[in-house]
Amino acid sequence: MTVLVGYIPTPEGAAALDRAIAEARSRSAKLVVVNASRGDVFVDDRFVQSDGVEALRKRLDGEDVAYELFQPIGGHDSADEVLDAAEQHGAELIVIGLRRRTPVGKLIMGSTAQRILLQAECAVLAVKAAK
Repeated sequence: MTVLVGYIPTPEGAAALDRAIAEARSRSAKLVVVNASRGDVFVDDRFVQSDGVEALRKRLDGEDVAYELFQPIGGHDSADEVLDAAEQHGAELIVIGLRRRTPVGKLIMGSTAQRILLQAECAVLAVKAAK
């Protein structure tokens, strides 16, 4: 069994990671962390850099969960990378973080989150960061 999390270094990403760790632990499942970049820009602040990767691995090493960290840079968007990884690893659950939105913004969800919610073959859990 596998729990997959789409991770970006933001409060929403941290909330998704926290929940994914808890879900993997409660299900005795492996955790797959996907942090993707399209690779079409020189700096992508959603892509965890080397010092951030070290901190993320240290955090995950401290949890009682088996994990894999993937950082694909292939020109695909993040939704495709998360969905492909979920299929490849046979994920039973995908966890993603959502930003808080204004009433007007609630009409249009972020395209990455929307695509994952609509196209995933497994359950998707969307979480928000604490205020």
